[in-house]
Amino acid sequence: MIRNSLKKIEIAKNLRLKKGYSLSYSKTIIDNLIYSMSQILKTGNFILKNIGSFKLKNKAERIGRNPKSGEVYKIKKRKVLSFKTSKKLNNLIN
Repeated sequence: MIRNSLKKIEIAKNLRLKKGYSLSYSKTIIDNLIYSMSQILKTGNFILKNIGSFKLKNKAERIGRNPKSGEVYKIKKRKVLSFKTSKKLNNLIN
């Protein structure tokens, strides 16, 4: 059964089965990968060759409305992460 979401522990278990690593070592690998990616993304864009690219975009402050009450409020400026798949990954999917 294929699911739409994947937990870190499931990735670690898969590493354990495929590569023979211990579960704790597999968790460490996943945690280090996520930490490294987050540190790189803080400085700008991040490209994983043949997979895709992550881009950090700045959203400006804007006015928002609560649709139920009609109340107007400010939405603060923030950073948003976007992902664009590579052509090779798109070809594998389609």
